[in-house]
Amino acid sequence: MKVKIAPSILSANFARIAQEMRAVEEAGADWIHVDVMDGRFVPNLTWGPKVVADLRPLSSLPFDCHLMIEEPERYVKQFRDAGADTITVHWEACRHAHRTIQNVKETGAKAGISINPATPVALLEDIVGDVDLILVMSVNPGFGGQAFIPRALEKVRQAKALVERSGREIEIEVDGGLGAENAAQIAAAGATVLVMGSSIFSAEDPAEAVRRMRAAVEVLR
Repeated sequence: MKVKIAPSILSANFARIAQEMRAVEEAGADWIHVDVMDGRFVPNLTWGPKVVADLRPLSSLPFDCHLMIEEPERYVKQFRDAGADTITVHWEACRHAHRTIQNVKETGAKAGISINPATPVALLEDIVGDVDLILVMSVNPGFGGQAFIPRALEKVRQAKALVERSGREIEIEVDGGLGAENAAQIAAAGATVLVMGSSIFSAEDPAEAVRRMRAAVEVLR
């Protein structure tokens, strides 16, 4: 799979959100990553379906909605109706993960499952046949700008092995502490989607930051 760049708009300047989303799209970003936090599953609060619906017309790129929320099954349809193309829920937040994944797929969205840094990849063995994406968190979720946890590299390799055994095409996404200095290493370990927030939107020129990230992973070709 082509390595995809997914800027996380959690780190964007919302006073300039239309310009910043347009800039990263024109620079070659592949997805827009939307972090949804409820102040319960993670110690931060962001936005709900209404904001996602308002942002949807600002970009033609797929919206990759990462639900860091309790009881995500209650809100799956709302985020799909708001314009989410991929909906990722956390293994740790789902009492019945398989059922929640099926709920996502019934809406027509692609379904992702995410694991926190302390959650073993092996727990996904029985659900890998049903998901379209595995998201390996390389920081503890809740805030942008954190440092990459080195152990996540091994977890990406484990996720890649799990996907290969499944015989299916499944995206392996990594989120947290990514930048030009480690993007190629993470992609080489097996990641196919790189989520980047502050390393793009805190840069003086977010579009140029996207191009740098693309150049960093293109060497793998």
